[in-house]
Amino acid sequence: MAKLAVVQMCSGVDVGRNANAMERLVRQAVDQGAVYIQTPEMTGALQRDRAALRASLGDEESDLIISRARSLAKELGVYVHVGSTAIGRPDGKIANRGFLAAPDGSKVCAYDKIHMFDVDLDNGESWRESSAYEAGEAARVASLPFGKLGFAICYDVRFPQLFRTEALAGAEILTVPAAFTRQTGEAHWEILLRARAIENGAFLLAAAQGGKHEDGRETYGHSMIIDPWGRVLAEAPGEGEAVLVADVDVGEVAAARRKIPNLRNARDFSLEEVGLTAERIAV
Repeated sequence: MAKLAVVQMCSGVDVGRNANAMERLVRQAVDQGAVYIQTPEMTGALQRDRAALRASLGDEESDLIISRARSLAKELGVYVHVGSTAIGRPDGKIANRGFLAAPDGSKVCAYDKIHMFDVDLDNGESWRESSAYEAGEAARVASLPFGKLGFAICYDVRFPQLFRTEALAGAEILTVPAAFTRQTGEAHWEILLRARAIENGAFLLAAAQGGKHEDGRETYGHSMIIDPWGRVLAEAPGEGEAVLVADVDVGEVAAARRKIPNLRNARDFSLEEVGLTAERIAV
């Protein structure tokens, strides 16, 4: 069993201030016994001005958020999972990149968000993430002392095949750091998170952005830790910073998967399209 944490933030446009907020929250989680701490999507900055965002970016080696996470991990002897931050690419596009730092400060792995948030919502709210960001192409599962960790970011949660692939590869703890909009969060956030946990018999940790941001957007908050049976172990409010810590025992994953072995029971199948014939329509 291990104490794992998610921290909720309300990142602004100043990367330095956001890095300081991240550090403060990570230290609070470690003070509560956490050995793994996850931050939200776009920990480094929520910035609608794409030109200003690009101008502020460096590569992974020079990024302030990632370097601060690595320093904290080494100083505190814990795993620090930057849910994501914007990283400049040589081709001029941006990677929405998650990064996991080990207790010695080394890189465990990075994960680039696969599914781009290109949507048109009610009330004129529209997003085209693919216009600036380059989609990732590879899922990731990391073997850690307290269990196998699968990676995802925000909009990825709407694509269950990603989580099923990770679960079949052995993932016992699924992660969904996010910056869900208030509109979509109110409708779908908890339902989607609990569904991904239940259908894979896995713990799910989701650190979220929450509140009104400097760039004008509103995010839903409600960071969560969910067990393999779909029970919400901890939940943050809708706005503002929060630290959630829960005991995670991957033995519960094995127990849930024994009770409902849907990962083993899945079968290949064919699809046939059928329709009404002209004769049946006439009747």
